[in-house]
Amino acid sequence: MFSAVQVSADNEMGQILDLQRQNLRGVNNPSKEKEQGFLTVTHSLETLQQMHRIEPSIIVKAGALLAGYALVMPRECRNIVPELLPLFAGLDELFYKNKPLADYRFYVMGQICVASAYRGAGVFNLLYAQHKALLAGKYDLVITEVATRNLRSMRAHERVGFKILHTHRDALDEWAVIVWDWSK
Repeated sequence: MFSAVQVSADNEMGQILDLQRQNLRGVNNPSKEKEQGFLTVTHSLETLQQMHRIEPSIIVKAGALLAGYALVMPRECRNIVPELLPLFAGLDELFYKNKPLADYRFYVMGQICVASAYRGAGVFNLLYAQHKALLAGKYDLVITEVATRNLRSMRAHERVGFKILHTHRDALDEWAVIVWDWSK
């Protein structure tokens, strides 16, 4: 029923942007956001195209429909999405297992989202399984940042294998920087 693949066409990036718009913080009512999660950063088609030229992201399709996506942002993407510059700058200061993060081969999970019709159907796990299958030979770690009040996302990432590395607060929220170690 589902197929997990790397993004290969602009129409797939358009589907990502449509799903993103449907799940941005403030689009849905607060109780739905608390229960279902939310996204905080928007992208343009040009931004996604730049990112995908560096490393294609992963999507899960249900036939022709987009069931979910997970954006790959290697360090080379740090200047492409200005909203994420503070995240990348913060990562420059962090250590993992007594080594600077810069000593590891890592990428940032730029954003992950599952369409509401497919939540609870294993799409989230399939996205991350495909990430690991395609990218574990190239990277040691996957790092992302999740608003700590986004409990659905925090639980889902923990279930996959992410561990909290660091927490911090900015003007918007409290954030957990989490890491999935593939070097084991």
